[in-house]
Order: sequence, then C-alpha cells, then structure tokens
Amino acid sequence: MNGLRTVIICLVIACAAALSPTAVASPASAAAPSWSALPVPPAATSPVTVSDLAARGPGEAWASGYEHAADGMRPMLYRWDGSAWSRDTTFPGAAEPGWLGKVQFVGKEVWIFHNRGGEGEILRRSAAGWSAVPLPQTLWVYQDFTAVPGAAWVVGEDDTGLKVLRYDGSGWTTQSTPDGVQYLMGITARTATDAWAWADTSTGSAILRWDGTAWRDAKVPLPSNSNVHTVMLEPSGRATIGGSQYSEGQPRTYLMTWNGHAWHTSYPPLGDTYTEGMVRGPDGALWLPMRSDRAFQSKYARVNGSRTTFSYGPERTNAIDVKPLALATTGSSLLSFGTVEIYGSKPNLMSERLGG
Repeated sequence: MNGLRTVIICLVIACAAALSPTAVASPASAAAPSWSALPVPPAATSPVTVSDLAARGPGEAWASGYEHAADGMRPMLYRWDGSAWSRDTTFPGAAEPGWLGKVQFVGKEVWIFHNRGGEGEILRRSAAGWSAVPLPQTLWVYQDFTAVPGAAWVVGEDDTGLKVLRYDGSGWTTQSTPDGVQYLMGITARTATDAWAWADTSTGSAILRWDGTAWRDAKVPLPSNSNVHTVMLEPSGRATIGGSQYSEGQPRTYLMTWNGHAWHTSYPPLGDTYTEGMVRGPDGALWLPMRSDRAFQSKYARVNGSRTTFSYGPERTNAIDVKPLALATTGSSLLSFGTVEIYGSKPNLMSERLGG
C-alpha cells in the first residue's frame, strides 16, 4: 500500500512539473515583441514638424521635416544606420530657409524633395555625396513628390493652377490631367509607367493613374462622401487606399485593398485616424500610428484582414503628447519617427522600434 502511494505521489509531481509555468516554453507562449524608445539627437530649435520616414532595410532609414526657427522654417534630416539616429547637415541648403518633404529610394540613391527658400528641387544622395536637381519653375504650393527608377513627379500649384511636373532623368515635362480635376492631394508610383495620384475633382474625390501615356481616371469605387489620405503601392501589384468617409457628420476611417481583381472596402475600428503614415509591416499586416488615449504613451494599430489590434509605446515620464507620425519597415522590425512634448517644453523628436 505504501508503495502504491509512493507511485501516485510521483505521478502527481511529474504532471505538475509538466504543466508548470517554469517549464520550457513553446514558441506559441513566447512573449510578443514590444515597442522600445530610441534616442534621437535633439533638433537645434523647437518645435519641429516631421514630414516623412523611409527605410531601405535594417541598416538605413531617413527621416525628414523642418524646424520652426525664429525667422522661419529650417530643413531637418536624420539618418538611422541600424543602431542609432544621427543628424545630417551635409546636404545643399541645410542652413538656409526651407523644408524637406518625402524621402524616396531610387536604385542605390536617396531622393528627397527640398523647398529651398521657395524654390523646389530634388536632393539626390549617392556614394559620391549630395547633388540637387532644380525644378523647371517655381510653384507657390509644393504638394507632393514621388520617384522611381526612370521617373520622378512633383505636383503643386502656381498662379495659373494645378501643375504636374515629370522628370525622366534628363529633363522635365508638364503633364495634363483629366477635365474636372481641381487639385492633386498626393502622388505615388510603382514604376515609370505606373503612377497613381489622388485628386479633388468637380464631382468629388478620385484616383488618377498614369499608364506611360496619359493620366486617366482609374474608376476606383471610393466610398461616397469621402476623401483620400494616401495610396500605398506594393511590388506584388497590391494597392491599399486609406481615407475618411463622412457619415452623419462624423468621419470614420476606411481602407480599400486591390488584390489584382477587385477592390475590397473595410471600416476597421480606427475612429478618424489619418492614414498617411500607414505601412505594410514585416508580419504582413497593415500598421498605422494613431492618436493615443494615453498622454504619456504612443499608440499603434495593426490591421490584419478583419482583425484590428492595438499596441502602446513605452511610458514617457511627464509626457503630455506623444505623436509617432511616420512608420517604416526595417527588415524584421518596425521603426517610427515623430514628436513628443514633455510638460513645460515644446515638441521635440522621438523614435520607437518594434522588434529587432
């Protein structure tokens, strides 16, 4: 009898050990990666505005924007080398009035739109250093810029109205748009013969597409009474549109995805989140920075099909406003760049990373 009791007790202990939390964890029970803060050298003046963040891979990312100096705006550029952020002041016009806009990777080069004292140009950084390609004319509004191997576009306005300027590597041409287009809010491209723009027209918002010959209405069935924040094109042919639809006087975020055959529209629980900072994450889901309900932490949304989840950045002491404004995928990690306002100070720069 005592021998039987001993066997039973041994079996109970063995089962408990197998079920114990201290037992070897399976991959499914491993802790999910969390956001961590990355140091960013402070801007020379504050407050600051972040324009864009783009990454080529885990060892190279660029963040652009401008500082608000006493006598106007000053361009601001930061580089991520895989381990730390550093300030770059070596580009032409770095100390002059102006601002930096969208960052694009063209082959082995980095291209950045630069408003240099009101004059538009494209900064180009190669292994030999920085150079600049001036625009053929001055615009009083530089709305957006995009570049791919073999082509670049700048859209804006002058005193005669809408302007679409295209660069083919040797010179500039001015392109016309379909009748009824009043304003172009943004532009992006997959190749030199496949560019998309989102427009305000006499009949509402519309998506235009350049096919190498002309700009045409792409006939995208946008939600009624809506606008477009961004269009994200991917090498696979997939396209994602983000914007806001106004229903009963209230905006709600919508996402439209083209799978190569048809458009699918969804309304994830994102409130009225502005979707310009949306990226495809390393996990295949869509990620967006959004307005946080916690003053001391940033907030991010992950949209994967019909499922939307949220995560928060690290707690920041005495923070009253943490705003990640742009996201980029760097290998297996996500990188964010934005601003943080600490109680008693003006907004300065912040960066966070998920994974890595």
